[in-house]
Amino acid sequence: MKDFDLRRLVRPDLLELPGYVPITPTDVLAERYGIAPDEILKLDGNENPYGPSPKALEAIASERRYHIYPDPDQRRVRDALARFLDVDAERIVCGLGSDDLIDLILRALIGPGDGVVNCPPTFGMYPFSTEIAGGRVLEVPRREDFAVDLGAIEREADRAKLIFLASPNNPTGNRLTAHEVERLLSLPLLVVIDEAYIEFAGRGHERASLVPLTLQHANLVVLRTFSKWAGLAGLRAGYGVMSPTLASILMTIKQPYNLNVAAGDAMVASLEDVPLLLERCCAIAGTRERMFAQLSDIPWLQPYPSEANFILCRLDGVDAVEAQRRLAKRGIFVRYFDTPALRNHLRISVGLEEHTPRLIAALREIGAELGR
Repeated sequence: MKDFDLRRLVRPDLLELPGYVPITPTDVLAERYGIAPDEILKLDGNENPYGPSPKALEAIASERRYHIYPDPDQRRVRDALARFLDVDAERIVCGLGSDDLIDLILRALIGPGDGVVNCPPTFGMYPFSTEIAGGRVLEVPRREDFAVDLGAIEREADRAKLIFLASPNNPTGNRLTAHEVERLLSLPLLVVIDEAYIEFAGRGHERASLVPLTLQHANLVVLRTFSKWAGLAGLRAGYGVMSPTLASILMTIKQPYNLNVAAGDAMVASLEDVPLLLERCCAIAGTRERMFAQLSDIPWLQPYPSEANFILCRLDGVDAVEAQRRLAKRGIFVRYFDTPALRNHLRISVGLEEHTPRLIAALREIGAELGR
């Protein structure tokens, strides 16, 4: 039918849903700004500047079974993760990045109108995926220091089924405290903790992770990803650790082949190269601390302490959009935020050590151009 109106068949709430704002690939940025790709300094996506493990790259290159569907039960990957995490494989579900696990959990638990607690400023996929699932987002803003408002969360608990929290939080970089976690787990909610950046929380990241608590609390899910610490953002490789009951349900409802062969190979190979990858994470954390000190010396920037691979900065007396635009003209790309809690803020990913001088010099030049 030539005049068929497809929109009338679509859920009305989805027609009004604003899309998630993703980051732009390097090749597109290079073409858009007329800059050579190798001159791009991409500090907007929290990607790992070191890239994948050599063992992961070798595993992808040597694979010869790309014409065969992947194992729907993810056995090899789940077994490798079980050894790495010291938990049973039946507690693990893998997917296309943490985003896939977020979507699976929502599909399993949330029906039309069911409440999901979201604590902004935080990762935008939590409310975005909730609304796609037909759920109702219950906003509980963080405090001025970006800590969660436990009292407000507790008041919303009876109206919700689950809560998403990132630790370290994106984009603010702060981690949940043991006291906060204890209070959250006492609530009648599924508590989903996203640890995408936990490996950058210093050498004690193993102790910082909440994975061991999943053995004691059936209402805890911990999400992890290989995008950041293992440099596999382009392969979309993530997983969740949870109760065997929930894991069984997610394995039942997931797309059968949601973890592709290349991603699975790269995950297993990365777990055979953990010392190198964690050494890189420590290097990034060290670069972060030195970058923080240099950002703090710029009068119109107020960086916030971070335990992730990025630093959030408030701009004083300089428009963040203008600063972002001027950085882009210099081939440096950062993330801009324009939300109620983050007016005039930029998030800057940590690159290699040699990237910091170029960033700081550009920021000082921009300050001088704008009379700051």
